[in-house]
Amino acid sequence: MPFLTTNDGTSLFYKDWGSGSPVVFAHSWSLSSQMWQYQMLHLAEHGQRCVALDRRGHGRSDQPWDGYDIDTLADDLAALLDRLDLRGVTLVGHSTGTCEVVRYLSRHGADRVARIVLVSCVTPFMLKTPDNPDGFDVSVFEDSRALWHRDFPLWVAEVAGPFSGVGLPGNQISPALVDAGIADARTVSTRAMIEISHTITETDFRAEMREITVPALVIHGGEDMFNPLDLCGRRSAELIPDSRLEVYEDGPHGLHLTHLDRLNADLLDFVTR
Repeated sequence: MPFLTTNDGTSLFYKDWGSGSPVVFAHSWSLSSQMWQYQMLHLAEHGQRCVALDRRGHGRSDQPWDGYDIDTLADDLAALLDRLDLRGVTLVGHSTGTCEVVRYLSRHGADRVARIVLVSCVTPFMLKTPDNPDGFDVSVFEDSRALWHRDFPLWVAEVAGPFSGVGLPGNQISPALVDAGIADARTVSTRAMIEISHTITETDFRAEMREITVPALVIHGGEDMFNPLDLCGRRSAELIPDSRLEVYEDGPHGLHLTHLDRLNADLLDFVTR
């Protein structure tokens, strides 16, 4: 199995499927590269090289105590692109992964990157502040973190349904797929969950998103209760100079499962333009 070692000695697992133009996937908070398997399979079968990293603290990567700030997470992504010497890359992020994509560009530049895709993005800024009045009050995140300190599996079980859009019109996701996501999340370091929650909710990406120079496709569910469309997807698309917003009506947060065929088609179309 392929691993790379970062400058601070952390061992990170990654998958590398197919051949062709490189598409690099950054996964969601509390999941792993496994979440992208259906997108990677589809794109690899259609002539793309698909690479996905297990973020530190997740999946088969090491679970260090430190290193969960956004700069380090972006540096981990850069280490992967450097290790494989990837160029003309399409960076695809889901939720927390979109933060890594944005910070990668502002920290490492776009020399290796041709385009980006932000799916169910956290960006540009989640926290309620005087200049971001529609954001979430900090107490929302603090309450969740308090539960994670004593029963993270309970929280995962409670949010799995809304994440997967259970009950939304037209949603036919199987209970087995929901259970697979729960199992993936239960392997993650609770320390990583808590620290990355601080990172993604307290970091303001607005200024750096205005400086993105590559084309961007922003894909968001109209019923995303975790990262609301108007707060996250729509505003991200408005900030990036060369961007296009695709709204999946009745779509929840986990579009990679609930809208698998549509997402696969949109990704392949954007990557091959």
